[in-house]
Amino acid sequence: MRKIYLLFVFCFLILFSCKSDEHIDSVETESPVVNFNIDAVPYSKLSTYAFFKGDLKNLDPVAKVIPYEPASSLFTDYALKKRFIWMPNDVKASYDADDKSLNFPVGTVLIKNFYYNTIQPGNTTKILETRLMIKKSSGWIFAEYLWNDAQIEAELVTGTDFTSGSSKNITFKKENGDIITTDYRIPSETECYACHKLDNKPVPIGVKPQNLNGSYNYPNGLKNQLQKLVDEGYLQSYPSNIVSTVNYKDTSKPLDIRLRSYLDINCAHCHQDNARCDYRAIRLSFSQTTNLAKMGVCILADEPIDPSLERIITPGNPNKSVMHFRLSSVNENNRMPLLGRTIVHDEGVDLLKQWISSLNQNCP
Repeated sequence: MRKIYLLFVFCFLILFSCKSDEHIDSVETESPVVNFNIDAVPYSKLSTYAFFKGDLKNLDPVAKVIPYEPASSLFTDYALKKRFIWMPNDVKASYDADDKSLNFPVGTVLIKNFYYNTIQPGNTTKILETRLMIKKSSGWIFAEYLWNDAQIEAELVTGTDFTSGSSKNITFKKENGDIITTDYRIPSETECYACHKLDNKPVPIGVKPQNLNGSYNYPNGLKNQLQKLVDEGYLQSYPSNIVSTVNYKDTSKPLDIRLRSYLDINCAHCHQDNARCDYRAIRLSFSQTTNLAKMGVCILADEPIDPSLERIITPGNPNKSVMHFRLSSVNENNRMPLLGRTIVHDEGVDLLKQWISSLNQNCP
C-alpha cells in the first residue's frame, strides 16, 4: 500500500512539473520590431514605424531604439526634447572626427521629439512635433510630424504645408516661473535644410562624438553614450581621447568652455566653412574657438547694424558687441540664430554677457 502511495505521489509531481513547464513555455514575451521599409518611408503616421511601445505619447522606445542626449542642447523656445537613434541590423556607424557627425549607414533614423511639460493652464505635457532624419542611399531626408491635440498620433507634414512651415500658439511656464506666450515655429523643409546644410547636402548636427562622449542614465544604469552605441552594435569604435563639449548650464565648468559649448550647438552649424553663414567672419565650432578671433573678439563687424556696435565681440563690453545684440533681439532682421527661436534665450544671453565681461584685453 505504501508503494502504491509513493508511486501516486511521484506521478503527481511529474505531471505537475510538466504542466508548469508547459505554462512557462506558453507565456508570450514582448519582442517589438521596428517597421521600416526604406523604399516606403517616410510613412504618413509616426506610429507606423513602431519606434515606441504602449501609448505613443509616452515615447517609450522599443528595443534597439536608443535614447541619446548631447552635452548641450540647441535652444528652441525652451522646448524640451527626447532624442533616439535607430539603425537596421548588421550595419554600424563609424567615427570620423571629434567634431564631425558619426558616419551613419543607410537606413539610420534620427528621431527628435519637441515637447513642453508646463503648458498653461495646468502645467500639462504636450508634444508639438517629431522630426526624423532618415539616411537613404541618396543622402539624408527630413520628415516632419505634427502631433494632434489628443496626443495619440503625429501626422506627416507634406506638400505646401512642409514648403511654407507653420506656427502653433502656446503658453508655457519657464523654470523661473515666468509665463510665456509665443507662436512656436514648425519649420519648413527649406528651414530644416538651412541649418542642416553642409557642402550643399543635408547633414545631422548634434550627433558628434564631442557631444555624445558623456554618460546617459539608461534603464540599466549610467553608461557612456558612445560605448552604449558600441554595445548595441551601432558603432564600430571610438577613441579614448575625444575633446568634448560640456553642458553649458554646468557652473562647475570653466566659463569659456561653457560658452564655447553653447555656441557650438546653437551657432556652429551655420558659422562654418561651406555652410549657410560661411561668408561671415566668425567660426564657432568647439574645435576652433580656442582661437578668440574665431569667436569674433576684436573683429570688426562685417555688417552694418549700429555705429555703437563696432566689433563682433568688444572685450569687457557686451553692449558694444554685435553677438550680444543679436542674441538679445527678436527682430527677424537682427536676431541670431535666425531660425529655431521666436523669443530670447535669457540664460544663453546671460552666459554670453558674463563671458564678454570677463575679457580684459585691449583691441588694436
